[in-house]
Amino acid sequence: MEVNVSLLKQVCEIAGAPGFEKRVRSLVVDLVTPLADEVKMDNMGNVIAIKKSKKNPDAKKVMVAAHMDEIGFIVTHIDDSGFVRFHTLGGFDPKTLTAQRVIIHGKKDLVGVMGSKPIHVMTAEEKTKLPNTTDFFIDLGMSKEEVEKYISIGDPITRDRELIEMGDCVNCKSIDNRVAVYILIETLRTVQDPAYDLYAVFTVQEEVGLRGANVAAHGINPDFGIALDTTIAFDVPGAQAHEKVTELGKGTAIKIMDAMTICDYRMVDFMKKTAEQHQIKWQPEILTAGGTDTAGVQRMGKQGAIAGAISIPTRHLHQVIEMAHKQDIANSILLLNACLEGMDQYDWKH
Repeated sequence: MEVNVSLLKQVCEIAGAPGFEKRVRSLVVDLVTPLADEVKMDNMGNVIAIKKSKKNPDAKKVMVAAHMDEIGFIVTHIDDSGFVRFHTLGGFDPKTLTAQRVIIHGKKDLVGVMGSKPIHVMTAEEKTKLPNTTDFFIDLGMSKEEVEKYISIGDPITRDRELIEMGDCVNCKSIDNRVAVYILIETLRTVQDPAYDLYAVFTVQEEVGLRGANVAAHGINPDFGIALDTTIAFDVPGAQAHEKVTELGKGTAIKIMDAMTICDYRMVDFMKKTAEQHQIKWQPEILTAGGTDTAGVQRMGKQGAIAGAISIPTRHLHQVIEMAHKQDIANSILLLNACLEGMDQYDWKH
């Protein structure tokens, strides 16, 4: 199947830092309302699109979670010269921030650049030291008085990068996790008749602790859970074989575990067999550091859920730009569709 790059571009480029998902949430609601039987939003701001099973009335519930938020920043201080200090919302690799453009979302959007001490005036020790986020400031090219007309303490900040195609890949800010948002939207469009009632949940605040997924799972109380998120593809020069986690172009990834979840062995087996049955290219994923909404989906329902995850291999994660392979994205949609439609054919008691 072909990836709808224009839709993916729209979903990736819109702003939505943790706790400030309003813009991306509005877009998601507009896109999924025609595709679902019911769309609602909980108090946390999660969007829940429900697609009922026709073949299994009064069916069990399967929750599929894709988080809408992206790593970002929040304004903490404006100094006397108009430079902005910030705090991170989610984890960043500080060395990638130098001279990068960002957008501060105040009374109006203002583009700024991440500034730091020029290398020409650094000491020998400073030149060899890895940077911290606290070494950076945002330069808006304005005086304090001009900045304060539009920007206030507490305004969110996102990266300024558009989506482009590079070879067989897409490259943009916020591939984590807007590629999964795109996949879930496309699944609502393409899934014919889910075996069980599908609760497609576009969650908030994953990057700061799975907060939206925890609340959504508690409210939905799913029997089954599937998280959609990116994972590390460290298939680059210098990487040893055991460090790669996944590789671009080798297929969608079936999560076995991450730092917060050991996926249910039945769900892992079901996904593997489903992929093989439908000739969908896949690879295993064990991520020893980092967690996803899988943990919330698995544990926060009243009796827990049989849970796993479909992961999208991604290079340059939590940096300024991230990259995923279009065929891996397509395979992720195919696998999710096949799992949702065939879930009632598996012996979950074994």
